[in-house]
Amino acid sequence: MHRRLFLTASSAIVAGVALAAAFTVTPAAAQSRKETLVVLVENGPNSMDIHGVGTSFRSYVAAWNMYDRLVTFGRKKLADGTLSYDYSKIEPELAESYAMAPDGKSVTFKLRKGAKFHDGAPVTAHDVKWSYDRAVSVGGFPTFQMKAGSLEKPEQFVVVDDYTFRVDLPKKDKLSLPDMAVVVPAIYNSKLAMKHATEKDPWAMEWMKTNDAGGGAFKLDKWAPGQETVLSRFDDWKSGPLPKMKRVILREVPSAGNRRALMERGDADISVDMPQKDAAELIAEGGKGKYKVVGVPIENSLKYVGLVTTMKPFDDVRVRQAIAYAVPYQEIYKSAIYGRGIPMSGAGADVPKQPVWPQPFPYKTDLAKAKKLLAEAGYPDGFESTISIDLGDATASEPEAVLLQESLAKIGIKTTIEKIPGANFRNAMLQKNRPIHIASFGGWLNFPDYFFFWGYHGQNAVFNTMSYKNPKMDALIDAARYDDDPAQYKKDVLSFIKLAMDDAPRIPLYQQILDVGMQKNITGYTYWFHRQLDFRSIGKM
Repeated sequence: MHRRLFLTASSAIVAGVALAAAFTVTPAAAQSRKETLVVLVENGPNSMDIHGVGTSFRSYVAAWNMYDRLVTFGRKKLADGTLSYDYSKIEPELAESYAMAPDGKSVTFKLRKGAKFHDGAPVTAHDVKWSYDRAVSVGGFPTFQMKAGSLEKPEQFVVVDDYTFRVDLPKKDKLSLPDMAVVVPAIYNSKLAMKHATEKDPWAMEWMKTNDAGGGAFKLDKWAPGQETVLSRFDDWKSGPLPKMKRVILREVPSAGNRRALMERGDADISVDMPQKDAAELIAEGGKGKYKVVGVPIENSLKYVGLVTTMKPFDDVRVRQAIAYAVPYQEIYKSAIYGRGIPMSGAGADVPKQPVWPQPFPYKTDLAKAKKLLAEAGYPDGFESTISIDLGDATASEPEAVLLQESLAKIGIKTTIEKIPGANFRNAMLQKNRPIHIASFGGWLNFPDYFFFWGYHGQNAVFNTMSYKNPKMDALIDAARYDDDPAQYKKDVLSFIKLAMDDAPRIPLYQQILDVGMQKNITGYTYWFHRQLDFRSIGKM
């Protein structure tokens, strides 16, 4: 049996029972359990500010529920009846209506006149402009995200009157309107935020990291990093139906065994990003367990092995391809994620046929071919390196790293495993200096060119963790984004996917499945592109 760093089932359950005793919500401490949602996560938010430097994806849950955006995505039902967001439908949220200009170069929004922030202040177009100005000015992830929809300069954002806001676009861009529906363009209470700004911190980044300046359906009651986040319903919310839940407790429970024990006891309502082993076992029970599992493949997303191409020996494509042939794909699928993923290896042909993403790469485990490529690159005896992983994703990433380490050793590559705390992992990836890393990335907008814009473009793409630069790749991505001709779009997309296969800076492992465990009385769960819960739609029978 491979080395595993999991708690044994018995010790985990004993610990879970002890935790449950301390965790139970008492009548004196909380509102009715019927109106309180208790959610378990392995790792929680590291910031309340989606614009903050190094804000982790686990913080999206706070930004999504505490803040409104001008528009949002519609919803649809999947084949199994699960509710999902629908990226093809854009609906008003804080805006009561919007109108795109006939030439596609501007969009005008009419705001809801009754909308308020959590402190009671009215929401105006001046707040919207300040928020958009902030997003394109602070740099890093939020600014790059806005740029993905041609939202780049404060001059583009125009206050027509107190309740009318216009966005001017340099040219027609299919991603502009959808990009206003993602997490980043949240609307902040500008007057409140500016009270906490300083000369060195003009956007109040420090204050916003730990405080609430929103007007969304939920407001912040308490945030204890590493422990819990508590939200309460904002009863004056006007951008949608009032949520059924009055209170949400997001509790961080790192131990998978403890999370499972709490769910089985009924002391928690929902467990997000369940360990694949637990999900596989509960699904195998055919619904006979104490709670149910809903699993949805994460659109436009991959778990992958990244290789930093600016560091030797990974600047040699033969070394990268050698590692691609050394990855123990089948062992990872079977022993690390228990089949809870869509394999992305062993494609039948080395040329992509359809402009879809993700899709399997042609590599499969072939140690003889891996050794041959290493020898051709001048490393017949291998070399030493490091595999970096996210401890916030330890239940999958640790066994994946161990399996990869063992397989690489067979071709002479000796590695150590660096375990980076979840709250620090994104910052570590932004440094782009971890030679081998296991990470995941999902594009919020379900287009292949959007994923590649974020993950492969050489011009400071935030999630190009491999520091990969290829002018041909950049030109193909840029062309696809604005292609009007479907045939040309297909040609460009197939070309950049083939280039990614050949150059192999990112080695896909699998498309992830978001497994969410929930008690059988939970209703309204919706899968969202950001992989976090939308508390606004959830209720209890």
